[in-house]
Amino acid sequence: MTEPSPLSLREDRAPAVWELLPAEQQPHWGAHPDLKEILGELRAAPALTAAPDIRVLRQQLAQVALGRARLLQTGDCAEDMAECTPEHTGAKAEVLDELGDRLARHTGQPVVRVGRMGGQFAKPRSSPTETYDGTDLPAFRGHLVNAPEPTAEARRHDPHRMLAAYQASARVLRELDLRRTGPSGPWASHEALVMDYESSLVRRDAQTGAGYLASTHFPWIGERTRQLDLAHVELLAAMANPVGCKIGPTATPDEVVRLCGVLDPHRLPGRLTLILRMGVRAAEAATPAIAEAVRRAGHPVIWLSDPLHGNTVKTASGLKTRHLADAICEASAVRHALQAQGLHVGGLHLETAAADITECVGGPVTGEHLVPERYETLCDPRLNPRQARELIDAVFA
Repeated sequence: MTEPSPLSLREDRAPAVWELLPAEQQPHWGAHPDLKEILGELRAAPALTAAPDIRVLRQQLAQVALGRARLLQTGDCAEDMAECTPEHTGAKAEVLDELGDRLARHTGQPVVRVGRMGGQFAKPRSSPTETYDGTDLPAFRGHLVNAPEPTAEARRHDPHRMLAAYQASARVLRELDLRRTGPSGPWASHEALVMDYESSLVRRDAQTGAGYLASTHFPWIGERTRQLDLAHVELLAAMANPVGCKIGPTATPDEVVRLCGVLDPHRLPGRLTLILRMGVRAAEAATPAIAEAVRRAGHPVIWLSDPLHGNTVKTASGLKTRHLADAICEASAVRHALQAQGLHVGGLHLETAAADITECVGGPVTGEHLVPERYETLCDPRLNPRQARELIDAVFA
């Protein structure tokens, strides 16, 4: 693996630009006495990803941007560190490959496969607190920050979890490396959310001199952290990785074009992926204007549909769920809107489990009454493999 950049190890180094900017959705470590030592360990740790692999992935994603291939990005909403084993990783990679093969058959094009794994341990939340049995607790923000158990102790933000996340990611990425038999994947991706963690894993490509995010191959920023001139956008703008950005229904065409200008200033195919998560009611109306504005600005982005994140509802019993029919409707609407602009439909970004869970309604989960039967997610509801297959068939067949 690539060694840490000497610049990242100097305690007297000048702060990077993104380290000086405000950042949304960050943990509250407090005045934890071990924080400085933990960050030092992360800065000194070997890179989790290698710069040559990231260059290869960018080349493959350039083919997607140019209309010659597709991209499938799928995996857990929030990874469980207990499942960062060869067996669990193998099962997730097999589902990713199976779904990628299915998309390839439908489209007649090669499919680059990218997993939501090997670092998807931090989650943004719409509220900083949750209520359990009448008690307000800090929200669960992923294993990198706190624990899911509904107690005050478990929900305390603990910076030692960054080291645990690094080790868990290393286990997953080692297994993925063993399975990478070709240039189409599988690769790792996660939301680059916790700035202390991500900034500590910036390394330098020995061949090109460029900085890259060594925590993953393909980082993205979310709908809640894509503010221009703030930390997350500045971090990804400075990295050589291919990067993604979630785009929701509140984004304006001008805002998206300005984001593209920061994240893809040289208009390079394979550099930037826009992940549309509009919600079924907004997708048809919101997508065309954004697509047209980006096309006119000349940014050769990859267009992905994320038809799950904008479609979360609650069952009568209070469990979060999503309806497969809504996801199919949104992904189809996005596809039609992009094609109407003469744009290539890059593919899909899905939250999919490797097991036959029952968190979403549709396909084998015939009604909301079945949702609690096997509800295992740490955060948001995921498709099971059969539901994901049905979605791909409905949208691309």
